[in-house]
Amino acid sequence: MVTVLDTVSNRPRVRHPEKAHRPDQEVLRKPEWIRVKAPTSRGYLETREIVKSNKLVTVCEEAGCPNIGECWDKKHATFMILGEICTRACAFCNVATGIPGPVDANEPENVAKAVREMGLNHVVITSVDRDDLDDGGAQHFADVIGAIRASSPATTIEILTPDFLRKDGALEVVVKAKPDVFNHNLETVPSNYLKVRPGARYFHSLRLLQQVKELDPTMFTKSGIMVGLGEERNEVLQLMDDLRSADVDFMTIGQYLQPTRKHHPVKAFVTPDEFKSYETVAYAKGFLMVSSSPLTRSSHHAGEDFAKLKAAREARLQSA
Repeated sequence: MVTVLDTVSNRPRVRHPEKAHRPDQEVLRKPEWIRVKAPTSRGYLETREIVKSNKLVTVCEEAGCPNIGECWDKKHATFMILGEICTRACAFCNVATGIPGPVDANEPENVAKAVREMGLNHVVITSVDRDDLDDGGAQHFADVIGAIRASSPATTIEILTPDFLRKDGALEVVVKAKPDVFNHNLETVPSNYLKVRPGARYFHSLRLLQQVKELDPTMFTKSGIMVGLGEERNEVLQLMDDLRSADVDFMTIGQYLQPTRKHHPVKAFVTPDEFKSYETVAYAKGFLMVSSSPLTRSSHHAGEDFAKLKAAREARLQSA
């Protein structure tokens, strides 16, 4: 069951070299509410062909997203720029770790072409961490945003960025490019960071989200976490307060799923009722939009959620 070789690309390489010698972890049996069917629809196959023909990478494939069948059937895909190899080694993530290749100068135009071919009204752009680059890939994000704007001016753009840790000036470059939604995930509660997200820093990520609003108060901000990693409920509630202190508009909460036995184990499967409870509390704390369910992911239903987000802001402004 261990993913030793990369099964996404055609290159025979170790996908997670940093995890290869870790002991196997117990894999809990999935409850009925978390199971999904294998994708086989015509829409899924057409989306896959557009992605492959433009030589693009999607987080849907690389991270093993359980919603890939549903999203690709609707011609929705989250493009992952800056290559498919990450310089970090998070314990939860299925994206390959290693030394990345050079940045593809043609990628902005290829992404823009795919967005146009798929007729997307809303697109999500994410990336691997690129600690090897002086700006962490910030200018490349800006170039992709610019190419999409030029090719599909009516398409709204949501970005899911890395933390740009120790990359002075990088955030300003991305915000200046004017994405419609700026998303950066906290991923988990601070007590889990050393085990789950050792290359990141909780308060740096929180400050990043706060700085987006300071640079552009009109920009929507978004962040998400996974549950089932061993967190306590009160820690999740404190994290909500931290996000609201940073004026984050939209929070997502989803169930962590263990990619292989070498990854961090699932400590618990959170029930749908518990997810609903988190949603109720988050709205009470002032978020404009909350998505909380076992299969919630950062970009799941992103277009529909963006429309709701705009409507919620308008309603709040009118009631003020």
